[in-house]
Amino acid sequence: MKLHRGSAVSFVLAAATLAVATSIDVKADLSLKSTACQMDTTSSIDETSSPSIQHSTEQTSSESAVSLAPVQPVAACSDLLAVDLTAIGSNITAAKETDSDGITYCSVEGVFASTAGWQVMLPVANWTQRYMQVGCGGLCGNINLQPGAADGSAEVTNGEFVLASTDMAGGSDGEFGLNKEKRAAFAHQAVHQTSQTAKKLIRAYYGQEVAYSYFNGCSDGGREAVMEAIRYPNDFDGIIAGAPAMLFTFQNSFHHGWLAVSNTDDDGNRVVIADRASILHDAVIKACDSLDGIEDGLLSDPRLCNFDPSTIECAKNACDNSTCLTSAEVEAVTKFYNGPVDARSGKHLTVGEEQYGSELAWSGVFVADTYTGDIMSTNTALAAIKYLIFEEYPGDNYTLNDFDFSDSTIDLLRSRHPLLDAVSSDLSEFHKAGGKLILWHGWADPHISPRTTIAFHEALQKRMGEDTLNEFERLYLLPGVYHCGSGEGPSAIDLVTPMLEWVESSTAPGAIQTSTPASTGESKFGQWAKSGSGSGLPPLKRMLQTEASGSGSAASTVTRPVYSYPAVAKYKGSGDVNDAANFEEGKPLYTKQTHYWLGGDFFNPYTPTKA
Repeated sequence: MKLHRGSAVSFVLAAATLAVATSIDVKADLSLKSTACQMDTTSSIDETSSPSIQHSTEQTSSESAVSLAPVQPVAACSDLLAVDLTAIGSNITAAKETDSDGITYCSVEGVFASTAGWQVMLPVANWTQRYMQVGCGGLCGNINLQPGAADGSAEVTNGEFVLASTDMAGGSDGEFGLNKEKRAAFAHQAVHQTSQTAKKLIRAYYGQEVAYSYFNGCSDGGREAVMEAIRYPNDFDGIIAGAPAMLFTFQNSFHHGWLAVSNTDDDGNRVVIADRASILHDAVIKACDSLDGIEDGLLSDPRLCNFDPSTIECAKNACDNSTCLTSAEVEAVTKFYNGPVDARSGKHLTVGEEQYGSELAWSGVFVADTYTGDIMSTNTALAAIKYLIFEEYPGDNYTLNDFDFSDSTIDLLRSRHPLLDAVSSDLSEFHKAGGKLILWHGWADPHISPRTTIAFHEALQKRMGEDTLNEFERLYLLPGVYHCGSGEGPSAIDLVTPMLEWVESSTAPGAIQTSTPASTGESKFGQWAKSGSGSGLPPLKRMLQTEASGSGSAASTVTRPVYSYPAVAKYKGSGDVNDAANFEEGKPLYTKQTHYWLGGDFFNPYTPTKA
C-alpha cells in the first residue's frame, strides 16, 4: 500500500492509534525460541504482510513529507529478549532502554550464525511507522547507526525511525574473507538478515508491521545499498546509495593498488605529500575553474578539465620548488589522474581515477603528511587482494609490487565478481516492487571515483531505457565534495526528505539544496572505523570563498542546488555566488559517454552468487 498526499483517510487520532496497536496479538513474536527447521536466510522474498498504515492530522515530521501517526510500544523492551529469531539464523544477546541525543530507544543487540553482530534501535515514544537501515563503511567490523545525507530531515532529528545496522562479520584487516560464512555475510547476507530481524522486532514491540522501509549507506554502505536492490528487491521501499563501492573487486585492487604504487618510490617512501598536493590543487583551479561559467573555486564537472601537470614542473636545477612540482611528483600525479592501462593493449584497466579538483582530499588516503607516512590505499588494497577478491590466497609475504596491472588479472576477478560487486544493470525486480533509488557522489571523492557511479547510471539507462529508469532512479553529483561528505563544496544535504516524498506520495525529486555543514565535526557516515594516520577521513575544512570579497575569508554559509544528472547548477549571472537562489538548472556541460575500459562488461546483468 502506498500513501498519497491529501488522502481522505488522514484522520486517525492518537487514542484510536493506541487502541488499534494494543489490539494486535504479538504472542507469536514473543514466543520462546523453538527448534523448528530454519528457513532459507538468503531468500529475497518479503514475507511481511501489507502494512496497516496509521495516518495523523498532526504534522509530526517535516512539512514536505507524508505525516504518519506515532505508534506506541505494546511490549516492554526487555520482553524482546524472548522474540524467536531462529528462522533468521539469529540470536538476541541484549535488550534494554538507552538514551541517544535526548531520545529514548529500546536497543536490541544480537549476532547471526556467521558471527556478524547487529543492533536495532526502536524509539520508545515517537515512532512514525518507518524503518531505516544504515550501511557500514570500509571493510566494516563496526556498527554505526548515524544516518547520513539527512541534514534537515525532521524524521531523523526527532528520532522517528527505527534504526538498525550490522558489522557484517567484517574487519579492516580483511582476514574474515578466508571464512566462507563470514565472506557471504559481508558480501550481502548480514544486511538482508538485519532487515528481517528488525522487521520482526518491530512487529513484536509495536504490534504492527512497518509502513515504509529505507536503506541509507555510503562507501561500502553504498555498495550494500545497491546490493539490496539487486538481490533483495522487496527489503526496502527506498534506497539511498552514496559514493558506492559497488565495483568492489576493482575498487580495492586496481584503484587503491594503483594509487599506492604510484605514490611509492624505490625506497618505499611517498613521492607526493599533502603540502605538495595543495600546490597542484591551486594550479588546477586556476586553469579550470571558469570552464563551468563561474569562478567560485569549484569544478561543476571535472571532466571538462584537461590540466597538464607538467605545466607547473620546476625548472631543471631549480633552488626553490615552493610553487612548482618536481619531475617525480609530476610523474606520480599524472598516474593518479590517468589510472592504470594494460601494457599489451594500451586499454584502461579502471573506469575512472582521481578527478581534477580533488587534490586536497588525497591526504590520508594515498597521500601522507610526511614522506614516510602510512597511506590507507596500501592497507585497503592488501586486505582485499589477500583475503577477499581472489579465489586463491597469495600468501603472507604478498606485496603490491606483486600485483599485475593487466587484463589477465581482470579475468581472475570474475570468480568473486558475482558475490562482492553490486553493478548488475538489471534492476527490473526492484522497479517492479515499486522501489526508488537515489545515487549520490562527491566530485572530489579520493576513495571511489564518481565516474564509476556515472558508468553504473549509464549502464542502467542502456539496459532499462531512459523513461523506465526515470521512474525509479536519480543520480546527484556534488561539486567539490569529498568521500561521503566534507570538502570545499557545500556538502550538507538532505536526501531523506525527498526520498520519503518519492516513496510515500509519488513526488519525484528535483533540485536538491546543499549547504556548508553547520557543524565542524567529522561524520562517521560511510567512513572506515580505523582512526589516525591513513584513516581516509577528510582532513581539510576549507570552505568555499566568496568571489566578490577576494579576501580569502571563508564564507559563513554557502548554499547551492544540485540537479539530477546530467543537468548542472548554472549561475544566473548576478547576485551572491554563495546563495542557491542565484542558480538555475543548466544543460549538461559534458555529454560524452564513459570511455571504453577492459572491465566494462562487469556492468552487464549477472546472477549473484551466495558465497
